[in-house]
Amino acid sequence: MSFLGDAELERLAVGSVSYRVARKRSAARLKEIRKNICALANDLPGYGEAGVLLIGVDDDGAPVAPSAHPDLGDRTLQRLADLGRDGSVLPLPTLVVQKRLLAGREIVVVLVEPSDHPPVRAFGTAWVRVGPTVCVANPDEERLLRERRVRELPFDMRPARGATLSDLDEDYLRNHYLPQAVAPEILEQDDRPLAVRLRSLRLLRGDDHTPVWGSLLAFARSPREWLPGAAVQFLRSDGEGGAATTSHRNLIEGRLSEVLRELEKRLELAVTVEPPNAAGERGTRRPDYPIEALRQLARNALMHRSYETNAPVRVCFYGDRVEFHSPGRPYGGVHEGNLGRGMTAYRNPLVAEIMVRLGFGKRFGVGIPVICRELQWNGNPAPEFRFSRLGVKAIVRAAS
Repeated sequence: MSFLGDAELERLAVGSVSYRVARKRSAARLKEIRKNICALANDLPGYGEAGVLLIGVDDDGAPVAPSAHPDLGDRTLQRLADLGRDGSVLPLPTLVVQKRLLAGREIVVVLVEPSDHPPVRAFGTAWVRVGPTVCVANPDEERLLRERRVRELPFDMRPARGATLSDLDEDYLRNHYLPQAVAPEILEQDDRPLAVRLRSLRLLRGDDHTPVWGSLLAFARSPREWLPGAAVQFLRSDGEGGAATTSHRNLIEGRLSEVLRELEKRLELAVTVEPPNAAGERGTRRPDYPIEALRQLARNALMHRSYETNAPVRVCFYGDRVEFHSPGRPYGGVHEGNLGRGMTAYRNPLVAEIMVRLGFGKRFGVGIPVICRELQWNGNPAPEFRFSRLGVKAIVRAAS
């Protein structure tokens, strides 16, 4: 929540009434105050700054005499803090109600954070501020507010505040990703600026072309500066227990495609193939794990994990099994009983789309069936999936 210093308070009090500032002489007309709170929370211009409602302040910004407004004591503060909790303002915005001094007189300041779920409605109506006026939002304004529902977007499609296009590897995007993502004939004729083209692919958002989290994961020059957990810890132990030694060199990091390629290379090197038997009999040489199943498990771990945690994906190669630890609770309606049985939920749909375009998967929703089929053909037991509040663990046991 924003903090309003004394100098800023004085400036807002005497400045022009605007989209961000509203003034009321008293707290007597609670319905009007609700409308103003609703309008400030909707933040129609989209500047992302807290709105300020000043109560006990005249139109010219001067604090009114105590006799001109009802008591601004603790009871009034509580009434203001409880506004909307009766369901009259939905969704309820974040409010901070403070008693402050302005020119030596007590006033009440209500700070209203922009809502992440607009449009906010008071008494079933969406209100917005147009200059100094509070009015009912028209259909176009409501549409604009609906499109701004940042937190209803998956995490990988939300804008990463503070990031800019320069944080992405523009050469990689131009020379590698765009040719994979756009048909050649369209790419050849597209002379729009790079930012506009990337925005059309949902890699950037807003008029300021802010990269989304998924584009930072896949195309940032240094993804872990933005997403500390964007890495894979690869562990190898010849024993059958759970102990394994970690070291920095076992941490795989970089762009998403680099992490996937390095991880798949290590998986290929770790797989062993059954040697011919002593009698020299001919037969099919069978690996202890089918590499395609391990590839799919690795891709699933990176595609479906939560990137809102700092924990890396962990791949643990033991003597009798391989474990893939993917951070983040199961997403959507997925659970042990329906995983791989027609239930597909994408926590990171943009990441999934990028992976398919980069060649790490031909289509969506086929990973688990491929894993089960490859393990069966190779003589391995079916995969085991264990769910916890910390994440999902997939276990593949060696062929017997």
